[in-house]
Amino acid sequence: MEPATYAVEPLPTGPPWRLWEDVGAEVAAQQGVFARVYRVSFGARNRIVIAPGDSRSMVLIPEKCEGYCRGVDGRDGPNLACEGCGDPVATRMDDCGMWQMVWLEPESVVRRSAGPPSGPPPDWSDLERPEHRVPPVESDGSWSRRWEAAVGVALAHLVAVTDDRPVSLPAGSVSELLGHAVGQCLRIGKNGAWSLELGGPGIPLQHPRPDVLLVPRHPVTGAPWRPPGDEGAVVPLDSGVWAYLAHPQETSPMPAAGVLPKGILRDDYPLPPRPWRLLTAHRYALTDTLARLPAIRSPRLRRFRED
Repeated sequence: MEPATYAVEPLPTGPPWRLWEDVGAEVAAQQGVFARVYRVSFGARNRIVIAPGDSRSMVLIPEKCEGYCRGVDGRDGPNLACEGCGDPVATRMDDCGMWQMVWLEPESVVRRSAGPPSGPPPDWSDLERPEHRVPPVESDGSWSRRWEAAVGVALAHLVAVTDDRPVSLPAGSVSELLGHAVGQCLRIGKNGAWSLELGGPGIPLQHPRPDVLLVPRHPVTGAPWRPPGDEGAVVPLDSGVWAYLAHPQETSPMPAAGVLPKGILRDDYPLPPRPWRLLTAHRYALTDTLARLPAIRSPRLRRFRED
């Protein structure tokens, strides 16, 4: 989470957990899980997640600070208490391999205004601002964790929309950056394939319409963008990642073959960081999203997930 921002998860998250064998498909579907998983969450709905640095007046509950490696993972429920009254109000998670975050319990906190907003809330027009773009490569030369997660979520929606059928990708940034990740799950081809194109604010809709549009989520509500009056298939993508694809910068993070033409000199030092491997989807972002899509119950997608 960016500082001074929050998100709300409408589906159950966190403990208590129940094994799939004890729950069954019907009850799991009521919890928003449509494919067999090891365990199903029966935690609170509408939990609020914030960056740890934005938490205030809370203290750790020592007996609730279990973790797998070098941090806490929230396995025992809320591990942060209100400094004033001592009631458990939130769960900090920062163990190995986890993004650091604090989950506020919706029944234990009250939302109050901090005064008038500093400006209007973000809207579709903000996607054209350079600062909204999320670069795919970190400063150390590794792929952005936000990109890996966003690609995993979008790929799950793409698999569900196409029902595990071949797709064709557009030339340019989408194919260069996402082609490898898509190719690990779906066949990429031309004949008989579902056509995928980038769509969104400021991009004219092609005629005939592509089979699937890769569109941004609204920066506040998370709702996917749609052309007016259009009911065709869309695949939602993180708005910052989409903005980078729709408005790429001058240089590409992908290695290029060959050398510069004679007489062309480059003065950028140090050299821009480039990952040592191709971009892949975050495994759990992909599988967890698939499990929460009702389409996963189709025989074709069930086989895909098992494979």
